[in-house]
Amino acid sequence: MTLRVAILISGGGSNMVRLVDSMTGDHPARPVLVLSNRPDAGGLAKAAERGVPTAVVDHRAFTSRETFEAALSRALDGARPDILCLAGFMRILTPGFTRAWDGRMLNIHPSLLPKYKGLDTHRRAIDAGDRCAGCSVHLVTADLDGGPVLGQAEVPINPGDTAETLAARVLVEEHALYPSVLRRFAETRARPSAG
Repeated sequence: MTLRVAILISGGGSNMVRLVDSMTGDHPARPVLVLSNRPDAGGLAKAAERGVPTAVVDHRAFTSRETFEAALSRALDGARPDILCLAGFMRILTPGFTRAWDGRMLNIHPSLLPKYKGLDTHRRAIDAGDRCAGCSVHLVTADLDGGPVLGQAEVPINPGDTAETLAARVLVEEHALYPSVLRRFAETRARPSAG
């Protein structure tokens, strides 16, 4: 059984590229759609170059989160994904949307959750005097960056680090962590249940 994966992006899609490129050979999942809320997202062209169908649902065309998410759901329905991966998707999703994808939606976050939910994670870790930062892949729930953590990678904070230098090193770990967690998650879901 091969699972179908849709990936939501808002920008350049570097994590999306790593996910798509990892889903080859004996991988239990395949990418079926890359969808962006921004028509100018650079990741759309990168997905198309890899032969993955793309779509845009521009959030600015909608008057509420609910109407935007209804259009998002219609676009996703056409691709029939089993798993939804957020990869730099910069929209907060409503509880109604997250409930519909309960247990099937993953996100990568640039901190060692539960520390530093939300934005500006690298600056916050440096300002707090932390010795290490990192990234987490978690299940998405209605609680922002609060779902169960499925995997983490640590990065030391060096003397003189800025938010930018730390972010660059964390991104390298994100590119390794997210594909490995997705593979493990998909293998578990694709396995026939006993009995």
